[in-house]
Amino acid sequence: MNSLPVQPKPASFFSLADVLAEKGAITPDQLEAIKLESVSQSRPVEEIIQERNLASPDQLAQAKGQLYRIPFINLADIGISPTALNLIPRPVAENFGMIPFAYDREKNELSLAMSDPLNLDAIKFSERKSNAKIIPYIAPLEIIRKAIEERYAQSLATEVKAALKKTGYEASVKQKAVDITQLGSVIREAPIAKIVATVLEFAIKARASDIHIEPQEEKIRVRYRIDGILHEKLVLPKSLHEAIISRIKILSEMKIDEKRIPQDGRFTFRANTRMVDLRVSCLPTVHGEKIVMRLLKKGGGVLDLPDLGLRGRALKNLEDAILRPHGIILVCGPTGSGKTTTLYSVLSRINSSRVNILTLEDPVEYEIQGVNQVQVNRGAGLTFASGLRSFLRQDPNIIMVGEIRDEETTDLAIQAALTGHLVFSTLHTRNASGALPRLLDLKAEPFLLASSITCIVGQRVGRRICDECKEAYEPTPEVVESIKDVLGNLYKPADKIKLYRGKGCPICNNTGYMERVGIFEVLPITEKVGRLILERTDSSAIEKQAVEEGMITMKEDGFLKVLEGVSSLEEILRVAET
Repeated sequence: MNSLPVQPKPASFFSLADVLAEKGAITPDQLEAIKLESVSQSRPVEEIIQERNLASPDQLAQAKGQLYRIPFINLADIGISPTALNLIPRPVAENFGMIPFAYDREKNELSLAMSDPLNLDAIKFSERKSNAKIIPYIAPLEIIRKAIEERYAQSLATEVKAALKKTGYEASVKQKAVDITQLGSVIREAPIAKIVATVLEFAIKARASDIHIEPQEEKIRVRYRIDGILHEKLVLPKSLHEAIISRIKILSEMKIDEKRIPQDGRFTFRANTRMVDLRVSCLPTVHGEKIVMRLLKKGGGVLDLPDLGLRGRALKNLEDAILRPHGIILVCGPTGSGKTTTLYSVLSRINSSRVNILTLEDPVEYEIQGVNQVQVNRGAGLTFASGLRSFLRQDPNIIMVGEIRDEETTDLAIQAALTGHLVFSTLHTRNASGALPRLLDLKAEPFLLASSITCIVGQRVGRRICDECKEAYEPTPEVVESIKDVLGNLYKPADKIKLYRGKGCPICNNTGYMERVGIFEVLPITEKVGRLILERTDSSAIEKQAVEEGMITMKEDGFLKVLEGVSSLEEILRVAET
């Protein structure tokens, strides 16, 4: 078989240094110095660039790809097909610094990420070994080595191969009836079940919050949400789809023969000594059923408020509000902004044997010892409104309602607060000040809101910079001016501003980020803010008044965390402006 010919380099570029200069990675002065040293000392340009640390491995690989017209591939952002891994043994991949990541059965083409795609011996050897046409891509050597370590170590390829033999490469897999009481032994024996278990184990190791198993026209894509961002980590053959979905349905106690309507379920999974609850959602799509599994840690503990990212005046205002015996405290933000986690932290702080705490949730995500937690069940008539009405007959001190979403729940929450209960809930609004007009839209009376609400929290969740690969850099003057404009009086002049970013390392999966941190704004309902509520003032006027009284906005809190090196400027701008 013939490999792809290496294309000639573009006429406008003569070396790696020229490409990097064109991309702005090095300055014209550095370009001249590199060329001069290369000619005078007869040294390769790439060696000089690496020695002086003028470009990152990613930048170098992309520049080489552009120079030789070979596509660059970011292995961190794609799933790797076990079928492709099966075609090239691990020792061969390690020897040549390459990893297969996709295989087109119809064209018999194997896509290969290589640190040196000009190595014709490696390409020819791979063609003989795989009996397929090689499509070379370029990627940094350290990323390839990390991918080899991760993907071959998962041993998914072996399990998939066994499962494929069992299914005979058929488009669908017939499922035999399984006795739920004997499920444990079936799971241990079935290759399909082993694949599902490996997918779950990887999610736990990678600190993923969700697993997406998505059928597409010719493959199954498996993606993990890690620190709030989806990463494609695995590609499986479409022939395994029915078997994998049926296995998860059996675990979740769903109907495996019902494929026309959405279903929900849950199960518990053990990986070594760790127990994880999984909330499972199944949705029919044009290419088959899609599964999303939310991972909920059992007994993982709840973080304290400062650990979430609350501090200073914001933390004090919230602590003052939760010490009051009655009133409403709202936490606002879009889906996935950490509202429930904040409420759990608050409840854990005020939980004691002297108070009766009742929560109404959809679903119950974490169990808190000593708290009476109730799961919404709309099929049985248990909604937020009906549950809250029943709660008032249970002699509660503190009530947590998962979400205020209709007029009846709004009215009941206000009445509960006015009759001496402390009520916590969430709202889907962009910021803290937007909660008040939203409640007015739900037919709440302004005079009741002004007297019942004590505090509103607005929040987002951003990724923390990985401590292992954090590096400082000096921002441009334009960025410095932008920081000064946002922070205003909060900005403390310094000789030189230093910002931080993560270079990427094996510990953070080469993302530069590890775990997450909240950015907050806490709006206490003062006398002046209460007067604005009575006048049905819009959210911008309420926010302006709160800022005048000392509230730090989410964007300001985020920028302060940027200056402290907790998160990066790009990450804060990504989450704070949504």
